[in-house]
Amino acid sequence: MQEIKLRDEYIKLGQALKATNMVESGVMAKMVIKEGLVRVNSKVETQRGKKLVDGDVVSFDGETIIIIK
Repeated sequence: MQEIKLRDEYIKLGQALKATNMVESGVMAKMVIKEGLVRVNSKVETQRGKKLVDGDVVSFDGETIIIIK
């Protein structure tokens, strides 16, 4: 499990995937999110701009990210 420590109030889903190297680019992030391959708090998320806040958990390709303040 990887952690992302927030610098601001939130981080967008696409940015979180790139920051943890789960995807190589913003284009790839857009594709996997649009295809319904990413889950936020156990629910499929299709919005790349979804704002992630403290406590959110992102799952993709067998890996997990937790957002912490």
